[in-house]
Amino acid sequence: MNTLKDFLTLENFMTILYDNENIILSNELVNRVEDSFAFLLEFSKNKVIYGVNTGFGPMAQYRIQEDECIQLQYNLIRSHASGIGNPLSVEQVRAAILARLNTLSLGYSGINLTVIQLMKELLDCHITPLIFAHGSVGASGDLVQLAHLALVLIGEGEVFYKGERRATKEVFELEGLQPIEIRIREGLSLMNGTSVMTGIGILNWSNATKLLDWSVQMSCAINEIVSAYDDHYSVELNQAKLHEGQQYIAKQMRDNLTTSQLVRKREEHLYSGTNQESVFKDKVQEYYSIRCVPQILGPVYDTIQTVKKVLENEINSANDNPIVDMETKQVYHGGNFHGDYISLEMDKLKLVITRLTMLAERQLNYLLNAKINELLPPFVNLGKLGFNYGMQGVQFTATSTTAECQTLSTSMYVHSIPNNNDNQDIVSMGTNAAVLCDKVIENSFEVLAIEMITIAQAIDALDCKDKVSMPTLTWYKEVRAILPTFSEDVVMYPYLQKVKEYLKK
Repeated sequence: MNTLKDFLTLENFMTILYDNENIILSNELVNRVEDSFAFLLEFSKNKVIYGVNTGFGPMAQYRIQEDECIQLQYNLIRSHASGIGNPLSVEQVRAAILARLNTLSLGYSGINLTVIQLMKELLDCHITPLIFAHGSVGASGDLVQLAHLALVLIGEGEVFYKGERRATKEVFELEGLQPIEIRIREGLSLMNGTSVMTGIGILNWSNATKLLDWSVQMSCAINEIVSAYDDHYSVELNQAKLHEGQQYIAKQMRDNLTTSQLVRKREEHLYSGTNQESVFKDKVQEYYSIRCVPQILGPVYDTIQTVKKVLENEINSANDNPIVDMETKQVYHGGNFHGDYISLEMDKLKLVITRLTMLAERQLNYLLNAKINELLPPFVNLGKLGFNYGMQGVQFTATSTTAECQTLSTSMYVHSIPNNNDNQDIVSMGTNAAVLCDKVIENSFEVLAIEMITIAQAIDALDCKDKVSMPTLTWYKEVRAILPTFSEDVVMYPYLQKVKEYLKK
């Protein structure tokens, strides 16, 4: 049972999003919403309240007559349902709906209960509004994208239903659903908010967490392949630097490599007193992409943790305008819809995932370049050199995809462009930041899929699968179930997609 009641953690959010059970609205939630609506209905009489009896944005200076106030809300929704470009994914839209449902249920918005109830039905019935990627500047919230959600809630627009794009009216008739009833300011309350950028952001956080875990696991496997010394992820070395993320990654590596028979202890080799060579055959220290994993992935971990906190705060905050405060019995005007918090965190997350991708690409290059690893055949080619090509072709894909991540990592947070007759004179671009972050994350999964296949080939080239750690052996077997060891050249793209899907599950 998924009951919406109080503070919603990101873990709970993801459970509700993917669970097939219907959402339950708690009595406390229902009471909050109804009390807030009843108060605003009474309070708004004979007062000037933005979006209730005024125009919107720079048109707020115009009073709206009482008999036009309801139509005003419909006008707002229809005029702003103006997105374009690729539709957001079903997953992203569902996340946005859940985020909007939760924030509107806090009792700060003065909406009637039918809004909450119908959003719940959209999620329960897997009816997904058509919302486009392009449209939001992230300042009065996700106005354009949320207008497309509101359009569906009033029974108009289009939805995705059972794999088809259909008219909302048709689908509502099939499911026996009624459009919402606009009573005061339901259009504005739905549209003024950060729920699209936040919903996408939560999915980005979830996928970034998976990427980090895989990056650690693959970094451990490479340490095994090259028989690296274990002191670079030791407690002693990493506790000398006081960053939580670095110490966390080092511990993850220690736990992962406990059962490995391939990593070495420096005291048994270079500290043994028996080395008399003038030029050492074995590397005294590994390349940075192998030796500096805690220092490189540590900031990634720390950033992901900060992103989580900000996203969690946002979905549990009132982010529309104006705010109905039941404690003081007042309505407050301001800018809680501004998406700066999410925009900055998505830029930060995008940066660190690009960095993670760069680490994977350098580790991949190390494995493919026989001149620097001095261990494996060129391109981990298990066939006939010159006649077969091993992983040579897929390196181009990994390199170009990593380069795209680097370009996409340009900040949206600092790219404000004034609009709306300069009423919105500084904006967050938070939704653009979240969408671009999603693209970087998708790219990263692709690069890591290539790296994973390459590591599996390297393990076979060295015939060392019986000596790798248990975590490495586990995923090695699962990847080999997708793509068996190959020496003859194979068409790689279907396998890349399947391994990417394996990484994302």
